[in-house]
Formats: sequence, C-alpha cells, structure tokens
Amino acid sequence: MAMRSIRKARGCWSFIRALHKGPEAAHAPQKEAIKRVFSGIQPTGIPHLGNYLGAIETWVRLQEEHGSVLYSIVDLHSITVPQDPAVLRQSILDMTAVLLACGINPEKSILFQQSQVSEHTQLSWILTCLVRLPRLQHLHQWKAKTATQKHGGTAGLLTYPVLQAADILLYKSTHVPVGEDQVQHMELVQDLAQGFNKKYGEFFPVPKSILTSMKKVKSLRDPSAKMSKSDPDKLATVRITDSAEEIVRKFRKAVTDFTSEVTYEPARRPGVSNLVAIHAAVTRLPVEEALRRGAGMDTARYKLLVADAVIEKFAPIKREIEKLKMDRGHLEKVLQVGSAKAKELAHPVCQDVKKLKRMIQASEKVAFQLDLFLVQERKFLDSVCTTCFLAFTSSSVSPPLWEVYEGECHFTPKDGEG
Repeated sequence: MAMRSIRKARGCWSFIRALHKGPEAAHAPQKEAIKRVFSGIQPTGIPHLGNYLGAIETWVRLQEEHGSVLYSIVDLHSITVPQDPAVLRQSILDMTAVLLACGINPEKSILFQQSQVSEHTQLSWILTCLVRLPRLQHLHQWKAKTATQKHGGTAGLLTYPVLQAADILLYKSTHVPVGEDQVQHMELVQDLAQGFNKKYGEFFPVPKSILTSMKKVKSLRDPSAKMSKSDPDKLATVRITDSAEEIVRKFRKAVTDFTSEVTYEPARRPGVSNLVAIHAAVTRLPVEEALRRGAGMDTARYKLLVADAVIEKFAPIKREIEKLKMDRGHLEKVLQVGSAKAKELAHPVCQDVKKLKRMIQASEKVAFQLDLFLVQERKFLDSVCTTCFLAFTSSSVSPPLWEVYEGECHFTPKDGEG
C-alpha cells in the first residue's frame, strides 16, 4: 500500500513541475479555435411547441454534428423576475427531464446548471464594465419588457444580455444556435468579444449565429405574436406535456380567418399559415407536401390533422419525461456531472481573462490548478496531504523526496534546501 502511494506521488511530479514552469509550460494554442457550440434555456415552465421546434430539436441535431457542445439550464437568467425558490428548484429538474427526453445525450454534450459554475457571473461583471449603458438601453427586448413592468424593469433585466455574452464567451464558443429574436443580443456578444480582443489581444473567438430553420411559432390565439410560456391565454400555447385532449382543444380554438381553404400565405393569412408551418415542422415535410395533405379540407378539419401530428410527435417524449421525473437522483447526478465538466472548461478561461486584466498573478493560477488537481485525485489525498503540496508550490525547491507510510505524508526537501 505504501509503495503504491509512493509511486503515485512520484508520478504526479511531472504535473507539479509543469505548474511551476508557468505559462511557458502550456501547449501552444492551435491556429484554429475548437468548433464549440453553446446554447441555454431558462427553467421557467415546461417548454412549448415553439421551444421544441425552434431550439431543442436543433440542439439534438447539433450534438450529433459537433464534437464540443454545451447546453446550459440558465437559472440565473430566470431570476430577472421574481421566482419562488422551491418552484425554481423543481423547474430546473423538470427542464433537465424534458431535455433528456427530447434527445439531449450527456455523453455527446455537456448539460449543466448555469449557477453551479461561478465563472459565469465573474466574467459577466468584467464584461459589464466594458459596455456602455446606452447600448443596453437600446436593445429591443429591454424596451419591450420594461414597457410591461410597473417600475421599468430591474438592473438584472437590463444587464442580462451581458450575462448571456459571458455564458457564450466563457467557453470560447464559436457557434450559437439562436432564434430571430436573439440576433440583436448576438451582435452584442460579437462586439464584446471584438472589443476585448482589441484591448487585450486576440483571446475570444467571435461567435457566429446558427439561425434555426424553423421560423418563430406563432401563438394559436394571436398569430401576430410568437408562442410564449407566459401568455395569459392558456389556449395560445401548446406545451410538450399537454394531454391529447388539451392539444386538440387548443388547435380547435386556434385563430384563423373566414376563408375555409388551406393555403400558405404568412402575410395575408397568418393564422392558417402558422398551422401549415407547424404541420410541416412536426412531420418533417416541405410546406408544399403539408399543403397537399390538407388539400380539400376546410380549416376546421385541418386543425384536427395538425393536432394529431403534434400528439404523435410528443407522445413518446411525454412518456419519457414522466419516467425521468420519477428518478430525482438521476436528474441531479446529470447536472452535477455536467456542471463539473463545464467548470473544467470555464475556470482556465476566466483565470486567463483575469491575468489579461492584471487582476491575478500567474502563481495564483498555479495554486488553483493544484487545488483542482487534488480535489479530482481524492484517492491520492488519502496518502499525500494537501499541506505538503501547497508548501512545495509556494517554495522554489527542486523535486522533493516523498515519504509516505501508514496514511501519513512527510515532505522532505533535498539537503541544503527548505
């Protein structure tokens, strides 16, 4: 037992020596940045049809196409409006279950809880100090949301696009799937990356938008507005977990017009066109084929055809959600493992930003890396104590001699040192 511990201690010497060498010991950066995809979703309520077609379905495809993909449940974004803590905690787990049921695979992507990686807020504050107030005040969503709030909105609502930028840049993401309503925020992300690079040298990749092929799914009750979780009209939004009866009822009540023929003319007939777009999306058919299948039907019958297609699409997902929600421990484990993986990627980037800002010295980075190494190597800690490692990293001694026996560790510098 003691000899095995000694061998393991000596085997870690190369790691310690590399830390002491500082930045020069690191591998030279690749000429081309890793192609990395990042996206996030708020844990506020069960995702609806628009969320699924506009984001989640794209996420499932992207995890198959790219080697480095991160999906975050962005709970920090959700608290820009008041939240009940118990409800929010459950909503985070419910969202995890939904994403897994829809096809997000933790073996192919990193699924994690935003607030469990503290570097998000650290980088957000650094970036907030680089952006001018008028830039945030002119963002469309700030204007739209403050118009509906009594006291003009919180500082969190104003600055959440900067936190969104930090979410993306923290992982040096190169591609971000977004909807049409997020294009303006992506421009802010790109400007912040370019501004930081101009001031401190090339560091952040300037991320590109991946626009989803599905246009915004419209409200069933108001085809001039997008489908929303917060719509006060319960008939306006179809949720993934809705029963078959609820889905049929909502489509029956969908607003169309006085013409019974089914056509696709978004500008002139937005209500019927929204139904055709939904039908085509859930069946993965071209719009022309969806129209052919609806030929000869009036809008009342076509509504039921679309409802049946949505029910068929969501039925297996709904069953898997119910199954996953029965195992709370599994959902928590998925988030814990994902958050740990995200932390491993996020911390070095955040530390490098602080170094560029002259907020920390290289030695502080070494200390954290060592601490992270020790935490990860818990079995090693049984034989070699943290104190000895930290004592060594704060000194300039040559490779130490290690004596490990009976679960105790003794750090002995070479003769004439220490």
